[in-house]
Amino acid sequence: MTSNESLKDYQQVRGLAIQSLFEIIERSSEGTVIVDRDANIVWMNERYAKRFGLKSADEAIGQPCEQVISNSLLRQVVRNDQPILLDIQDTPKGPLVVMRLPIHDDAGAVIGAIGFALFDELRNLSPLIERYLSMQQELASTRSLLRSRQSKYNFAHFIGTSAASLEVKRRARRSASAESPVLLLGETGTGKELLAQAIHGASPRAHKAFVSINSAAIPADLLEAEFFGTAPGAFTGADRKGRPGKLQIAQGGTLFLDEIGDMPLPLQSKLLRVLQEKEYEPVGSNEMLHSDVRVIAATSMDLEAAIKRGEFRADLYYRLNVLPIQVPPLRERLDDIPALSEAILEELRSQHELDRAALALLAQHAWPGNIRELRNVLERAALLSDDLVLDAGEIRAAIGTFSPVARGAVETVEGETFAAARERFDRQVIGAALVACEGNVVEAAKRLGLGRSTLYKKMVALGIT
Repeated sequence: MTSNESLKDYQQVRGLAIQSLFEIIERSSEGTVIVDRDANIVWMNERYAKRFGLKSADEAIGQPCEQVISNSLLRQVVRNDQPILLDIQDTPKGPLVVMRLPIHDDAGAVIGAIGFALFDELRNLSPLIERYLSMQQELASTRSLLRSRQSKYNFAHFIGTSAASLEVKRRARRSASAESPVLLLGETGTGKELLAQAIHGASPRAHKAFVSINSAAIPADLLEAEFFGTAPGAFTGADRKGRPGKLQIAQGGTLFLDEIGDMPLPLQSKLLRVLQEKEYEPVGSNEMLHSDVRVIAATSMDLEAAIKRGEFRADLYYRLNVLPIQVPPLRERLDDIPALSEAILEELRSQHELDRAALALLAQHAWPGNIRELRNVLERAALLSDDLVLDAGEIRAAIGTFSPVARGAVETVEGETFAAARERFDRQVIGAALVACEGNVVEAAKRLGLGRSTLYKKMVALGIT
């Protein structure tokens, strides 16, 4: 046999093999599609056409492959001249295992690509598909959980332009870029959790979870498990798979410890270890886990008094009190009530407005429940009113027990000018604040809602040392 005859036989066998291979795969596959060098479909079998909702394969001819097969990678195969031998592609009727190959002319140039969709006949790939579906479900669940753990509020939600409110927002914004613990101090209902979420949202950890835990809302015997999680079968009735704690859920993000003053003493020592050593053990486990969380704590309790009573650890207080922020009660920021009221009514999707007398009455109440009480009063008044403009009578009825703001009697001196009276009043107020703060100018400035440099300037002008 001559070499020319051998070559002829080789080419014939090769052609038949290619044709046979194509027919076998096309017949056993879920679908086959061929595209040209522009990734436009030039042929598709009927099974594949029906899978994508086409009445006939003829409807696909000439269309870009992505228009018929969403997420198709045949264009990439044509462009890169690289096959994709095994891949998983999502379709409306379930995932397919697919193979994509470039097509060359006699000169070796790419002139198109062919794709085979393999599914039912390759049963040994079903574990791979099940694994893929499981991973997809787990990923979707994780993304859903992370979205639910994102902070809802930013600094724009802390309404107020009074000096006290601006100082709180200034300190909170500054703390957002740091990694040190933040301690939010203030009465209940002043917006401490809102500020905590705003700090998280403005921090480098904003893309991670914001997880909160209220020490006062969980029984003491369950709080440790809630905080650190449990190992599998840690105690009778425990989950066999174990249960992650809030520390693990917040990994990489922010952990907000509300009402930290109510945390039991044994748990306080373990929290201190987390803050100092960045590690902890789940309940019932000997495994040490690394902790990467930023802690923001809040309390309405006087922690220094709690330390003296032996109810709070001094070392934990000093570790948490790195960046303290005093959130003022509403009675100390009455100038913010008009803006707060407008924002609350808008949030309630109410069309109601407040007349001047109603606003004046709101500014005369001491608000022991702070912003939470203000929201309650406005919601009640709006629900009970037949008019869109709320008057003082309706507001007074909604408040119930009225607590007037304590105002000191104005002392007057005969013949004293307004400027002199104001100077004397400023001297008295600043002097009283300094005495109450034992001469600490920073604390006095915070109490007065002033910047430190502003207070120093006033002290110099008034001759206060």
